[in-house]
Amino acid sequence: MRKTLLTAVALSAAVLPAAAIAQSVATVPVLSGTRLDINASGEVTRVPDLAIISAGVQTLQPTATAAIEENATRMERVRAALKRAGIADKDIQTSTINLNPEYRYGENQPPRLTGYRATNTVNVKFRDLKRSGAILDALVAEGANQINGPSLTIDKPEAAYDEARAKAVAVGQARAELYARALGKRVVRLLSVSESGAYVPPPMPYAADAIQVTGARVAKTEIDPGTQQLQVNLSMSFELQ
Repeated sequence: MRKTLLTAVALSAAVLPAAAIAQSVATVPVLSGTRLDINASGEVTRVPDLAIISAGVQTLQPTATAAIEENATRMERVRAALKRAGIADKDIQTSTINLNPEYRYGENQPPRLTGYRATNTVNVKFRDLKRSGAILDALVAEGANQINGPSLTIDKPEAAYDEARAKAVAVGQARAELYARALGKRVVRLLSVSESGAYVPPPMPYAADAIQVTGARVAKTEIDPGTQQLQVNLSMSFELQ
């Protein structure tokens, strides 16, 4: 009796995967008409609201210790200027700390050590683009002699991408209707839709100038955000009859 029961359990276990497979196959749409596969894109335009700027100090001294010490002193002033400008700690990130020897090369002579160059840079997120130019000028006044950027981007693009997704769906449906009319058919149903990728634009590089002095007038640094396009691409399949 025990052997018969074990045999029945084993047979039931063997039948279950087959039943599950059969159920899965049954859910696949059965195509009775013409399948139409198309790609559709949706785009939205936004004004960048975040600037990422690299700011730092480079110092050159005869000894490594002197180069590091001077660099640290000037960098403290740069960080203090950022704090006074209201930049949060979370928006300041150290990106580079370097100390390299400097050599002088002469013809038919071995290289001669002339000093050490220390570099310390931070990446700063500016969330108020209208004030970013003035802050850059203040950093230069406090000793920053290396500024790169800004890279302009959108801080929270999720809502914009959702709008682009809705546009992509509308474009796909309209395109399917166009093909159906051209073929003398009608769209019966949507078979599948998949997002092949939301295009995240790289931060827009923008060459920022430091303080420029022309006679008695000091030119102020300005940052123009411009616009960025965000795009979503969809793959859609329809049945036509």
